[in-house]
Amino acid sequence: MFKVIVKESSYEYERLKADVYEMLSRLEEGKLTTVDQLNMEERQIPVDRQTHSPEPCATFFEGAKVLIKPNLLTYAPPEKAITTHPLLVRAVAEYVLSRGCHPYVSDSPGMGKFGKVVKDCGLLDALSDLDVPCREFKDSRRVNVQSKFNDLELAGEALDADVVINLPKLKTHTQMGLTLAVKNLFGTVVGVRKPDWHFKIGENRELFAELLVTICRTIRPAVNVIDGILALEGDGPGSGGTPRHLGVLIASDDALSLDMAVCEMLDVDPMSIMTNKVYGMGGPVKGYTLEGEEKKVTDFLFPATSDIVFGPAFAKKFLRHNLTARPSNKKDICKLCNECVKICPAGAITNDTKKLSFDYDKCIRCYCCLEICPHSAIEVHQPLLRRALKKFL
Repeated sequence: MFKVIVKESSYEYERLKADVYEMLSRLEEGKLTTVDQLNMEERQIPVDRQTHSPEPCATFFEGAKVLIKPNLLTYAPPEKAITTHPLLVRAVAEYVLSRGCHPYVSDSPGMGKFGKVVKDCGLLDALSDLDVPCREFKDSRRVNVQSKFNDLELAGEALDADVVINLPKLKTHTQMGLTLAVKNLFGTVVGVRKPDWHFKIGENRELFAELLVTICRTIRPAVNVIDGILALEGDGPGSGGTPRHLGVLIASDDALSLDMAVCEMLDVDPMSIMTNKVYGMGGPVKGYTLEGEEKKVTDFLFPATSDIVFGPAFAKKFLRHNLTARPSNKKDICKLCNECVKICPAGAITNDTKKLSFDYDKCIRCYCCLEICPHSAIEVHQPLLRRALKKFL
């Protein structure tokens, strides 16, 4: 049985640090903690997608290499609620140091240069006096995942870690509904391989969810702590979303259990989130025990996600243009910075120096453009026919 701990908290550092220390200590209770007790070879065997990942075999042991994986999507100050708050990363790093381990913080941002991202989000300042390297995922390594995806290329720094601590931000996601613990590990796919996957998978959200679940089961984070103190609702996970104060941290020794608990808190069916649904497709999954006060948020604003194109072949183009939500440019605030043009995996966006143009026949509705736009100039457009039908269905 996995454990989920819910705690009201804030970014006032002494309180935050005390809360993090308490939560991580409680997750360590009953875990194997010495290197002699660990079967390190077994830990690196990816788990088949039809079975739920086994209980993590360890948290911290002296001398362990500990990867701290926050969400560093793009350039954004902490008050935008787009990235994991730097003080949460610092508190976790201090705890890891106190256990005699060697922590390092890594991610592969969806947009921009890593050095500027960690500076703008406050992470460099937060870690400046700690012996905690902060480095970008650079090198990929193939790993056999024993699933339909065969070999995945994932960050070598993540695969080599003795312990992985997963620090997602509680955010909405225009394609997947929510981006939580399972989704956060997509950051272990290095650089341009992210849009490559979007292009390969297209609009098939279930297949993308299977990819995310496979990555999570391969990386196998031992600890997951979601930053829900300042969350992001609306058209997340980038600058199109709206910060929302929830004042909560949720921690678990299992990524799926954390994601399920967040859904319960937000009063949404956990199986409506595709990664949760895919996790359960192979049969029953282990449950979890909830510790702490269960918080309920009944008015959290979710995005309008893009539907999968359906219907007979001759009608798909019409349906795609008139019933499928799509990204659209807010011309009045667009700076023509070209970030969306550079990230688009389908090559569906062009810039003639006066305006952006979208080729919706090419567009795969991955919403990478919305995620990375630094000016909130991309929105989700609902076609007129789609809006009309929704009033009657």
